[in-house]
Amino acid sequence: MLDYDLADLYRVPTKRLNEQVKRNLKRFPEDFMFSLTKQEILRMSQFATSSSGESLDKLKYHKNINAFTEQGVAMLSSVLNSEKATEVNIMIVRAFVRLRQVLSANKDLTYLFKELKHKVDRHDVEIGLIIQTIEKMIALEKKPRPKIGFVIKKPVK
Repeated sequence: MLDYDLADLYRVPTKRLNEQVKRNLKRFPEDFMFSLTKQEILRMSQFATSSSGESLDKLKYHKNINAFTEQGVAMLSSVLNSEKATEVNIMIVRAFVRLRQVLSANKDLTYLFKELKHKVDRHDVEIGLIIQTIEKMIALEKKPRPKIGFVIKKPVK
């Protein structure tokens, strides 16, 4: 999540949120928080708006935007020591957990669909072989068969 979206949720200015992060930088290693590059900010501003409705076009001029991982969001509650920060953190962590559940369920569905496709593909091959065999049997039936048995010749007079 981006710093300005989190600041909006926590109802604090983005500047204050980032000040608290800078004061507690040891609590935010690279896997908790990272800064977006100028290129990433420009790429985002071309097609998106923030959750607060602020146009990301304005963000082209920002020098630094921080992005927080799930762990970073959890750590923010310890540096933004307020009742609102605690409430928001609980909601965000629950959202991350739900997102993980949804992604996990989709992985299971993907696996099941792959299995089903494999079975259908195998059945298609087997059905194709059955059809070929039936076609061969039909072709054999159409050929005239030689008569079986004795032929009685008429006596010559």
